[in-house]
Amino acid sequence: MTPASLDRTESPILIIGTERSGSNLLRLMLDAHSRITIPHPPHFMRFLAPLAGRYGDLADAGNRSRLVADALGLLRRHIHPWPHSVDAERVTAAATPTLFGVVAAIYEEHRRAEGVARWGCKSTFMVDHVDEVLAEYPGARFVWLVREPRDVSSSAKRAVFGPSHPYRMAHLWRRQQERARAALDTWGPDVVHLLRYEDLVSAPEKELARLCAFLGERLEPAMLAHHTSAAARQTAALSESWRRAGGPISTGRVGAHREGLTARERLLVDKATGPVKEALGYPVDPLAAGARDPSALALAVRSALLRLRIEARSMRHDRNYRSRLARDVYVRWLRVRTLPVRTTTGSPLSGRLTPRRQ
Repeated sequence: MTPASLDRTESPILIIGTERSGSNLLRLMLDAHSRITIPHPPHFMRFLAPLAGRYGDLADAGNRSRLVADALGLLRRHIHPWPHSVDAERVTAAATPTLFGVVAAIYEEHRRAEGVARWGCKSTFMVDHVDEVLAEYPGARFVWLVREPRDVSSSAKRAVFGPSHPYRMAHLWRRQQERARAALDTWGPDVVHLLRYEDLVSAPEKELARLCAFLGERLEPAMLAHHTSAAARQTAALSESWRRAGGPISTGRVGAHREGLTARERLLVDKATGPVKEALGYPVDPLAAGARDPSALALAVRSALLRLRIEARSMRHDRNYRSRLARDVYVRWLRVRTLPVRTTTGSPLSGRLTPRRQ
C-alpha cells in the first residue's frame, strides 16, 4: 500500500442506531478486517456538537486550534484509550472548517498510524449527523444496527451508558430509529445498510458477507473470530458493560428482556416504541397500548435508584471507572469554559459566542 493511498480515505464506515445494540461486537468484527480500523469512540460529536458554535468561525486557524485542543483533551480522557498519539498541529492544518471536519482529521491520523485504507466510527449518536458526514465524505457508508428494544432496555438497566430506566431508553431507541429510517429513506440502501443484531448473531457469516458486499470489501475469516484479537481482550477487560466482547459470537443475549425486565417494563417499552418497532420486524404486545405511563416522580426516583446501583457496581468492577468520571468532569468543564464572554450590559461580545481562553 503506497503512502498516497493512505492520505485520506474516501469511504469511512459509521455504525448508527442506539447503544446496547451490539455495536461493540460489530465494531470489533469490522476492526478485525485487514483494511479497516475502528477504534472505540470518544463520542466527539455527542459531546462537542452542542458547543461547536461557541468556537466562532472555524475557518480561522486560531478558533480551529482551540477546538482541536479541546477534542484531543476529550481523547486523552477517553474511557477506552487509543493506541496512538494524535498531533494537534497536523489535525488543525488538515481539518476542514467544521466540527466534523476536525473529528474526521483526528480519525484520519489514527488510520494513518494503523496503516490501513479505511477508518470507522461506532458512535451510534452519529445517527444525528448523517448529512454532516456526507458533506465531508460523499462516499461514506452507514451501518444501521438495530436490536429488539426490550433487549436494549434490559441491557441499559445494568450498563453505565445511556438512560438506565427502560421507559426512557425505549423513547431514545424510538427517536434514534426514526432518525436512521429517515437517513435510509433519504440516501437509499447504497449508503445506509440495515442490519438486525439478531440476524448478525444467528447467521454471522451470511450477514457479514452481505455487509462486506455493501462496503465493497471481502469477507475475511478474522472477522468471525473477532474475540481472539487484542482489541477484544482490551475492551472486555475495561468494563463490566463490555465483558462479552471477549467471547465468541453467541445468540445468548437474544431475548434477554425475559429475565432483565419486569412484565410492566416490557409493556412500557412496547408502548413507547410501538409502530417503529413493528416496522422493523419485531412484534408488539397487544396489551402495551393499555399500559399506564409512569408518573414523572416515579420515573425520576426509579431512574436515580438504578443509576446509584449501576455506579456502585461500576466502582467495584470497572477498570475505567475513574477515567469515566474524569471524562464527565472534563465535558462539564468545557460547557462552562466555552460560555460566551459577556459585557457589563450582559450581552455577548460582538453578538456571538466567544470561547474563554484556557
